[in-house]
Amino acid sequence: MGPTNIALVRLFQADQQLREAQSRLDSVTRNVRIQQRRVDELSEKLKLGQTRLKEQQAKASNLELDLKTRDTHIEKLRTQQQNAKNNKEYQTFLIEINTQKVDRNKIEEETMASLEAVERGQTEIKELTAIVENEQTKLQSMRNEINDKITTLQAEIESLKPARDTASTATPARARDAFERLADRFEGEALAALAKPDRRREEYICTACNMSLVVDIYNRLHSRDDLVFCPSCQRILFIPDDLPPETAVHKKKAPKEPRIADANIPAAPRRLQESAENVVNSVMPEEPEAPADTTPSSPESEPSAPSQG
Repeated sequence: MGPTNIALVRLFQADQQLREAQSRLDSVTRNVRIQQRRVDELSEKLKLGQTRLKEQQAKASNLELDLKTRDTHIEKLRTQQQNAKNNKEYQTFLIEINTQKVDRNKIEEETMASLEAVERGQTEIKELTAIVENEQTKLQSMRNEINDKITTLQAEIESLKPARDTASTATPARARDAFERLADRFEGEALAALAKPDRRREEYICTACNMSLVVDIYNRLHSRDDLVFCPSCQRILFIPDDLPPETAVHKKKAPKEPRIADANIPAAPRRLQESAENVVNSVMPEEPEAPADTTPSSPESEPSAPSQG
């Protein structure tokens, strides 16, 4: 790979180390953060409850004041009724007093309901305050237990940051921008290594998404200094250390040369030839013997017959 891709791999490795340390810190503090979130939620709920209680108390106070004002007004009307000059004026005051009593009874019912709401709110606030105090105590205890571990992990993170910054500075701007964009998108997994599933075949895949890649992808990464992206997941591809050219590139075997018979090979000894002939003859069927000759002898060999005289 070219210098740009090598710088990207170094940046990727430094970034991974920093992210792993941060992940360990997040894992250690996870329970503390969950507890802190619970305390915050309960505290917010307590705050809202206190605000609502104050509003209910203010409403109850206004209703009580209104109730007292109406009682005073009714008493004033009764006094005026007693000093009425005639029956008509007396009846007018009586109607007004009855109307005020009806309104006063409605206000009294609303006041009672408001006071009950205030009482319930006070009970809830008291219980919620106790819960918040208990959760805050638990949070402080958890912090004390992991305080040393957090300090160690934070120191490790601070020690890894310079290496990451150095690797980032050594990476060309265009490649660094692409890396940062993909790192934010894939939670640090901006690069993906090539893999060759079958060492006997010229085939490669992206280890991030298992997408099959073109055959010449290895040659492009090995011989050029361009950014090569996976066509599926869009991560930047690179060649891992365990995939050198002698392993990645399949070499075809040379064809075998035809075997030429050697004319100078000496003939087998005669004894071996005779032995071979005996073996052949032993497996060949024997020819049947010729039948005896029964043909009569020629006339010349027979005695002559006597002449008849």
